[in-house]
Amino acid sequence: MTLSGHLLRRLVLMIGGEAMQSGFHFALNIALLRVLSAQEYGIFAIAMVMGGVGLAYIRSLTAVPAIIWMGKSTNRAGVDAHDVTFGTAALVVAFVMAAATALLMRLWGDPGGIAAGCFVGAWSLRSHMRTAFFARRLQKTVSISDLAFTLSGAALTALAIWKAPNVLETVFDALAVANVLGIAVLVYLAKHTVRVSFRAPTRRRYARLWRQLRWSGFSATTTTIQGQSMALLVASIAGPAAYAPIAAVLVLFAPLRIVSIAFVNMTQPDLAKLMANNEVAKVWKQAKIWAVVMGLCSLVYGFGVLFILPMIRPQALQDASVTFIGLFAIANYVPVMLYIMPRVILEILGDFRLIAIITTAAAIVGLILIAILLGIASPPWSLAGAATSEMVVLVATWYFARRQMRARERPDQLHHAPSLSWPREQTSLATKKR
Repeated sequence: MTLSGHLLRRLVLMIGGEAMQSGFHFALNIALLRVLSAQEYGIFAIAMVMGGVGLAYIRSLTAVPAIIWMGKSTNRAGVDAHDVTFGTAALVVAFVMAAATALLMRLWGDPGGIAAGCFVGAWSLRSHMRTAFFARRLQKTVSISDLAFTLSGAALTALAIWKAPNVLETVFDALAVANVLGIAVLVYLAKHTVRVSFRAPTRRRYARLWRQLRWSGFSATTTTIQGQSMALLVASIAGPAAYAPIAAVLVLFAPLRIVSIAFVNMTQPDLAKLMANNEVAKVWKQAKIWAVVMGLCSLVYGFGVLFILPMIRPQALQDASVTFIGLFAIANYVPVMLYIMPRVILEILGDFRLIAIITTAAAIVGLILIAILLGIASPPWSLAGAATSEMVVLVATWYFARRQMRARERPDQLHHAPSLSWPREQTSLATKKR
């Protein structure tokens, strides 16, 4: 696998789909900033946070395991079996996230809670299906689906903003429909039948994988606390309106997270195969290259956002210092982009327990600092606590990823390192009948 060859072609294809969605979300947020009150925009921002939580659980419990296990499968039957298993699990996770979002929105007094829940559930399910199709090397199909989602979402939300008496609820309806249409295009263009199954063989297969996935799920929980605690604490303590100025700035940085997902989808299947072939040096080299690329791009993007922030003065920003919030946003997002690759390596090695420990420590640090800052300073200062939490993850993931890679570069030292690979008896599941 060369850096300049098919990786770059795949990157352009994947980034294209992510860029379409990112551009749509960016434009939608800018439009809503102009028409929603601070309270309404705060509620919309919290719904987007819940969508991010759903994507985190989907990624940890279904999408990443699907990439790894489908990539390791040696025959079509194994690929299909794991596709059905993780696809069924994704449907369950999406339903749970939809219900949780609807309940949370209702508690905050939003009459469109059900619509918001449908949006989060459909978004979560589409995210898993995109990843599963990436694992099957169907990038063009995913890109067409992304285009369908973007065009339908743009048309429906524009109509909602222009005509609907209740803009916020109708926008949630439009986003839910657009995600369902994106899923429908994926299914229609697929050359294989998309199936789910709640029968005993599927449940047993997932149960056998749960020994590893439970740590992945715990890691998703701690990652959610570590990454989203600031938003939920500010909204819970100071109210959605107080979170609106922070969300209005952070949303301009959302494309960085979306692009980072494209990097993961592009590199993880190939890096998993390289690691399975014990090409440790090549994996580590590519991890460092992509980390530098993402870090530099995030810095350039961040300062570009700082340049345009003073030009944006919707009512949701109130009297907040956008430059102040923007600087803290850069301090939050650059570390995230820098630790994506070492985290990918730890996931490939199956060390979800270590990831969970790292994110737990970071979450504790972040929660304590955010709670203290909310008590003694204005809500934007809570970003400093979130940035400190991200720095903890950055340092720890690089340290432990390098430590594990060094152990694998020296086979004689492997017996001193903890076992991080997927159990051999589980790997053999790929060759068994469904």
